[in-house]
Amino acid sequence: MSKYLLNTFGIGSIGIASYFWGKSQVPTPPSTPTGDSNLPVPYSPPGKDVFDPSTINPQSFFKYGFPGPIHDLANRSEFVSCYDRQFKNPYWVVEHLTKESIARNGNSGDRKKSVFKEDESIPFKFRGRLRDYFRSGYDRGHLAPAADAKFNQDAMDETFYLTNMSPQVGDGFNRDYWSHFEDFARRLTKKYDDVRVMTGPLYLPKKGPDGKFRVEFEVIGSPPNIAVPTHFYKLIVGENRGQEKISCAAFVLPNEVIDNNTPLTQFQVPIEAVEQSSGLELLHKVPYFNKKDLCKEVKCEIIVREFPKQVNNVLALPPGKK
Repeated sequence: MSKYLLNTFGIGSIGIASYFWGKSQVPTPPSTPTGDSNLPVPYSPPGKDVFDPSTINPQSFFKYGFPGPIHDLANRSEFVSCYDRQFKNPYWVVEHLTKESIARNGNSGDRKKSVFKEDESIPFKFRGRLRDYFRSGYDRGHLAPAADAKFNQDAMDETFYLTNMSPQVGDGFNRDYWSHFEDFARRLTKKYDDVRVMTGPLYLPKKGPDGKFRVEFEVIGSPPNIAVPTHFYKLIVGENRGQEKISCAAFVLPNEVIDNNTPLTQFQVPIEAVEQSSGLELLHKVPYFNKKDLCKEVKCEIIVREFPKQVNNVLALPPGKK
């Protein structure tokens, strides 16, 4: 009967464990050799057959499809992004800024004409979606800022792909200190011919009450699928044409409210620290003697531009109304 059930319904219907181990708990007696019982049983020493290693081919798994990781690279007008399908954040975004590229002109992009949009080049199951940020409590934070792509509308529109976004704390970070930090990078174009900026998320460990370090971060979305980074980094490189030496500095900021009076230099870290935290190799083709500390070349500080009070009064609702 059991053989009939197996052939009819398959192993999965009766349970693999019960099929293999649930038949009987009585050990099967050894079989009697055929032929004359007075003859000795032929001895077969273990390992008699020589194993052929060439019969093992783990690469044959790939005939079902290569599992990854897949790095989704996107070449945009103002930046290049590499997308992380697991955490649904960018791995990193790199930009090239010049004083001409950030200046307004007749074709300047207008942020009011840009809209946030899903990146349809990413498979649907790995794609960040607009609804994932809805009522999440976090901003859709640009890693390549819209203000860095003013040279035309198409370039600015590209910064609004969700593959250029990470969940960021809004008031006190994305709309404040982080925004002033982005402005600092743009101001460097006054000193350097080319400013190259690399930005990315980090998920850093935190020491718990028991003295052990753990990585903990929130996940948003419906269902929860977009990681909220604990920190963000920027690697900034300033170049002047015709010079071999570059000025560079790395900064790591927590994804939380930061007082605007906090010195930017407080967040400067060795470039090696970002490498170890991100798993990325940074500037490894540049000899150490051609690297200068950016913050020794320029004053690394943010400039806080407060929203004018008179504008606040104009935009405020009349008393008694909500």
